[in-house]
Amino acid sequence: MHPGSITDVAGLKVGHFTDARRPTGCTVVLCEAGAACGVDVRGAAPGTRETDLLKPDNLVEQVHAVLLTGGSAFGLDAAGGVMRWLDERGHGLAVGPARVPIVPAAVLFDLWVGDGAIRPDAAAGYAACAAAAATPPAQGSVGAGAGASVGKLFGIDRAMKGGIGTASIKVGAITVAALIAVNATGDVVDPATGAVIAGTRDDHGRPRSAAAAIARGELPARAIAGMATTIGVIATDARLSKAQAAKLATMAHDGLARSINPIHTMADGDTLFALATGASGKAGDLTVLGTLAAEVTARAVVNAVRCATGTARPPLPGLADRAPE
Repeated sequence: MHPGSITDVAGLKVGHFTDARRPTGCTVVLCEAGAACGVDVRGAAPGTRETDLLKPDNLVEQVHAVLLTGGSAFGLDAAGGVMRWLDERGHGLAVGPARVPIVPAAVLFDLWVGDGAIRPDAAAGYAACAAAAATPPAQGSVGAGAGASVGKLFGIDRAMKGGIGTASIKVGAITVAALIAVNATGDVVDPATGAVIAGTRDDHGRPRSAAAAIARGELPARAIAGMATTIGVIATDARLSKAQAAKLATMAHDGLARSINPIHTMADGDTLFALATGASGKAGDLTVLGTLAAEVTARAVVNAVRCATGTARPPLPGLADRAPE
């Protein structure tokens, strides 16, 4: 497993809330001092909050947290708890006599697993903030990755467990990192070989390539819009404008394309945010940063499924449950 985490970027903290009642939860990336933020939404069925605000031609330049959450669109309620936590501590955009915390968010669909009436809410978002730390966050079936699954093209009964993963790279004085909640319709593949690591299972329970099956003429199950979604945060300590951060998010999607096949489907809401804290004091070269962003994104995807633990209902085996070979 590749080392490093998004908290290697100075100025960031990460907190998970994992619901004990069913596999669901949320994950917050705190940047209380503010960070430039961009976003790129590629999937056709996104669930998001405050993404219009992040357009380069709109007013607000910095955000104070980014939320990743389960619970489909219901999970957007958790952002209210993140706002309350930040507000209580005086963090936010100064607007006249008030400070308004800016908290973009994205959701993933995990209502397959357990009682779908249980979703992250404002209390869950607040709890994730309270748990946030600058130490490396847990990976696998926690937080926003608690109810995630992968390889659903041929039905949830052929899928495997997804999760949340992180990775980082430091080159010179600049660090680039990713935190990705992997809940893909497609399979997670080894970027070096293209072999399926976790995803669609065959009749014997072994991972197989859904893309290869489609190329042979096998038809997938009818996709339900929004039944999946891979969401995440790319971060760097380089100095970037909001427009540059948006381009960084775009380039990071290449890492999803290397590690998930197929990606950006009609049933996915794939969304990546990019944060730039500027803590290194160095201006970033976007060609270099984008190359690194794609790499850490792919590594974080692989880490997410390698750390994932399975569920019994529905039966979603996780790679972390396997005995060492």
